[in-house]
Amino acid sequence: MLNLAFTGFFICMLLAGFKRPFIWMLCYLYVDIVQPQVITWGFLSHVPVSLIAFTAAFLGWIVLDRKEDSRFTFRQGLMVLLLLYCGYTTLTAAYPDDAPEKWAWVWKALLFAIFLPLTLRTRLRIEAVALVMVLSASALIIDGGVKTVGGGGGYGTLRIFVDSNSGLFEGSIISAVAISIIPVVVWLAKHGTVFPGDWRVRIFAAALIFACALIPVGTQARTGLVCLGVLCILYLRTARHRVLIAGTMALAAVVALPFLPHAFLARMNTIEHHQADQSASTRIAMWKWTWEYAKQHPFGGGFFAYQSARVKYDTYVAETSGSTTIVEATPIVEVGRAYHSSYFEMLGEQGYPGLAIWLALQISGLVQMEFLRRRWKNRTGPDETWVAPLANALQLAQIVYLIGSLFVGIAFQPFIFMLIGLQCGLWSYLKRIDQPRSEDHKRPRAMRANVPAEVVPAA
Repeated sequence: MLNLAFTGFFICMLLAGFKRPFIWMLCYLYVDIVQPQVITWGFLSHVPVSLIAFTAAFLGWIVLDRKEDSRFTFRQGLMVLLLLYCGYTTLTAAYPDDAPEKWAWVWKALLFAIFLPLTLRTRLRIEAVALVMVLSASALIIDGGVKTVGGGGGYGTLRIFVDSNSGLFEGSIISAVAISIIPVVVWLAKHGTVFPGDWRVRIFAAALIFACALIPVGTQARTGLVCLGVLCILYLRTARHRVLIAGTMALAAVVALPFLPHAFLARMNTIEHHQADQSASTRIAMWKWTWEYAKQHPFGGGFFAYQSARVKYDTYVAETSGSTTIVEATPIVEVGRAYHSSYFEMLGEQGYPGLAIWLALQISGLVQMEFLRRRWKNRTGPDETWVAPLANALQLAQIVYLIGSLFVGIAFQPFIFMLIGLQCGLWSYLKRIDQPRSEDHKRPRAMRANVPAEVVPAA
């Protein structure tokens, strides 16, 4: 039945695209996030589903869609530059036989993120992309949340649909993504028009947020807990009743504590005592190695450059017997471990230039979303009140991703580049529709008084 449902849904989206070609864009988002070709075992697993969806989306825009409102933004230019640079480091990679394996999906993620904003010329399309991203991710999150409640969690053992440790099926990655979409879920529940915010939408949104919060528990990923804590703190920045919300968060944490698995609490304790945990010690050792590697290879070693790493470190365990505490050091030597950080992933693979481009792409997104939030937060028009909350939600989602990136190598995670593409589309759309208003404010007051209202288009 699962195989039939995935196959039927994919075919229905392809057929619907002939009437509304933009649906093919949404189809690709769904395919790239849920990956039905990986989950199923029948027809979809034997055809290039992702390629079919991308080709349909691209040709649908080229042949059938309007393009007069499409704009190419500065951040899209940064992604083009990053794409070209990654192509260069792939050609000069330290491991030329392995590097093309990662390049095969990195270029698709970057190209789609560059292409996506060109199609987002209306509010409905912007909302549709946000909605499909959330609902597609929720398919994985709800499955993981239900299994967590049923006691099926554990570090490296939470099985979301399939037994896989790559992409969004990996515990730390899905934890970071699950927490990052919470602000977007809240925005859709309050300002969404595809599914207006009635009691059914609010109940689903609350249940989905609860499932998102359960993912770090089920995966026992410390990354998710850190991301959740940061998100709670950031929410207080724009909240009206900060004291009440902060108190509610603290009470919820106290109430939930007795119900958390002992294994989860024990693993979270290693955040403070990282030297006793081999996983945390590996991260620090790899970061030191990458820093030294970049000094010798300032332009990066290409994809999979970490395979040349050989790190040594000690783990410490304290044993107390009566009044005596004995600390035992265990030497560990590991070869070819991953970077465990997006920042060091970029530094090791793409060198200083690649890291600089990637950071410029991320920082410019935070700045643009903050600019939109401040510019639109005091507008009260019926078609304007949705803008500032969406900019704030996308900014919070990106900050959570950047925090999670400190501990997980997700610099090229396709879901995050979709988020960046959505930010670029929102920026371009608002800049276009707000330009007549900006030009009108620059005119002398006497001239503005004679300007008819209909020259200012609705947001």
